Amino acid sequence: MVSLRTIVALALLGSTSSFTPITPLPLRGMRSKVMHTSTSTMMAHKQTQAFTQIAQARGGGSTTPGAPAAAMGGVPASLIASEPSKTGAHVGERWTKNTKQLATVGPASSTYAMLEKLFVAGVDVFRLNFSHGGHEEKAELVGIIRQLEANYNHPIGILADLQGPKQRVGVFESETGVVLVEGQKFRFDLDAELGTATRVQLPHPEIVGTLRPGDSLLIDDGKMRMTVIENGEGYVECTVDVGGKISNRKGVNTPTIVTPISPLTKKDREDLEFIKTLDVDWVALSFVQKPGDIQEMKDLIGDLPLKVMAKLEKPSAVTEYLEDIVALCDGIMVARGDLGVEMAVEDVPVIQKRIIRECQRQGTPVVVATQMLESMIESPTPTRAEASDVATAIYDGADAVMLSAESAAGQYPELAVQTQQKIISRVERSPYYRDANDRYSRHRPTEGTSTDAITISARSVAQTVGAKAIIVFTNSGTTVVRASNGRPSVPIIAITTEAKAARSLSLAWGVYSQVLDFNHDLAAQEFEALLGDAVTVATNKGFVTSPNDLVVVTAGIPFGIPGAVNTLRIVSGAGPGSWPRCYDSNGWTLKKKPAESAN
Repeated sequence: MVSLRTIVALALLGSTSSFTPITPLPLRGMRSKVMHTSTSTMMAHKQTQAFTQIAQARGGGSTTPGAPAAAMGGVPASLIASEPSKTGAHVGERWTKNTKQLATVGPASSTYAMLEKLFVAGVDVFRLNFSHGGHEEKAELVGIIRQLEANYNHPIGILADLQGPKQRVGVFESETGVVLVEGQKFRFDLDAELGTATRVQLPHPEIVGTLRPGDSLLIDDGKMRMTVIENGEGYVECTVDVGGKISNRKGVNTPTIVTPISPLTKKDREDLEFIKTLDVDWVALSFVQKPGDIQEMKDLIGDLPLKVMAKLEKPSAVTEYLEDIVALCDGIMVARGDLGVEMAVEDVPVIQKRIIRECQRQGTPVVVATQMLESMIESPTPTRAEASDVATAIYDGADAVMLSAESAAGQYPELAVQTQQKIISRVERSPYYRDANDRYSRHRPTEGTSTDAITISARSVAQTVGAKAIIVFTNSGTTVVRASNGRPSVPIIAITTEAKAARSLSLAWGVYSQVLDFNHDLAAQEFEALLGDAVTVATNKGFVTSPNDLVVVTAGIPFGIPGAVNTLRIVSGAGPGSWPRCYDSNGWTLKKKPAESAN
């Protein structure tokens, strides 16, 4: 089924069934140095003609997926895009959710065809896991995603996720490992000899030297637990609390210590240097323990426009340094896998809420990840508990939710994304969700700046006048993130000249980005034309469907100063030179049409 939103966009752009690359849209009002007095009126007339076609399209006809143009309310074939028609009913809801979706790319989702399906199903940001695969493969995936972006002319975010310092034991004499029982003593040391039933190498001297009696070690994702009872030069002696099999290179977690190592291994540093050459938007650091870990990576990134995300999966990051880590980052991920290993499982839901609240307080986008729809790796339907888990993250206020193995290696990657998107859409229609956002917005902390004053006012004005969207002109995306954190009841359209900013905002709640090419040194008349183009963007995205619709626009004049907002306007769907209540669904109802009054 071709959605009404698609028809709106193509009617106004005069598009055929093909899509154009993601390039800055030209500005109609900027063709001349100074906008002619009739520009707004002509613009309004053109938009009204488009709205008339939309009204006609609403009038009847089949909406069956794949129906011929003649059956779709008489809409001309040139107004129907062939690409969205492949996706059926999902295309409508895909563009109306606020909570964003991340999907990990892997063997099950590495082709253009599958990535396209995942994008259309709801994915806003693709995650590239640098724990697996080589540089050549990652470069190829970035190229595929950027081609997909160009074909749909819609910004897509890419997150590069570094592996981080994963500690592992050495190798045993027996390839199958050994079985340890509760109460048994077992030693970890620096000796490279093959392991036995009483000892094995732990090739991490910084860990061995830090552990003290009473500290805990978790083996194989917490399946086995040990407590240190003695430490010496190059070894620690432990007693087994929870037995089981330990075999070659199983992972070791040390939840009771802050490990005195760099968060960036040699592999991470090599990967980061490679990532800096790719067209990606975010880079995530695993196993963050303290603020210095983030600062170390930021120093290596330098002035490159890469957004930094911390994966919170170590107890010290949450219990000691949460506020400082959030303050340093552009985004946070609640990485519940290792977090659930190193902390009591009953603590994880509480910690999740605490992290989200802190991110909301500081205005930092937050992602909830790991095992969200785990059963869908092998099953076409999730468990009811998994559906509730996704819903809980949304109710908690997460900006985004993520799929890992479900989309990377599962049997049903597209269905997993669709299922997650359906849960998002259902929760966001719930009055409980809107109530939660309203309660938070009333108590949201502010910085006492003009930007906060305008942003808060825009939310209030949009709700009062029943606006269809809030349009924010932005350079780097800072103001848009502030607006997103206010959780308005209408979509936020971010208009920027920077493709990087548009892509990074793919992670922000309720934000839809558009790249426009305009001169930051605008005269007053030119700004009026720019407002008209902003309304056209809102129409193209399907949020404005009538000349009577209103949008609220915020901007900082002059343009180009990050975070400086001093302008708020209410603009009608017919453009800045008109006001609503003058038209109906069939066109103009004034005695004089725009073309006549312009004369």
